[in-house]
Amino acid sequence: MTMFDLTPLYRSTVGFDRLARMLNEASAFEAPTYPPYNIEKLSDDEYRITMAVAGFAPEDITIEVKGNALTVSAKKTEKQEQTSEFLHQGIASRAFERRFQLADHVLVQSAGMENGLLHVALKREVPEALKPRTIPVNGVEAPKVIEARKAA
Repeated sequence: MTMFDLTPLYRSTVGFDRLARMLNEASAFEAPTYPPYNIEKLSDDEYRITMAVAGFAPEDITIEVKGNALTVSAKKTEKQEQTSEFLHQGIASRAFERRFQLADHVLVQSAGMENGLLHVALKREVPEALKPRTIPVNGVEAPKVIEARKAA
């Protein structure tokens, strides 16, 4: 297991304790592997999470956003009577719950399914009040020279 020494981070930052704690927890946490997913960056402020959810219908999937946490879960609806016997069943249709921690000001725009893939569109919308702005420096003038004599 790889351990990171975050001591230099503590010396030069203030208020990032939560981030350091999340990094420590992430290094000790073994993430589940089902269902597989991709996270794509489409532009500077647009992202997409794609999950392989073969065997699930749109009504079997629940997407919930609470605070900065996005939770995607699925539970198969009651099965109809099986008329056939499986010799091999390799397509997993077990229930799952996958959580994603969203950064501040990242909103879920939409979700859709296509060819067994669930696409969740995300967009970062930073409020105007929080965007960086340039403050002009006013009232600073160059010193005035009242009288200038030529050096001899």
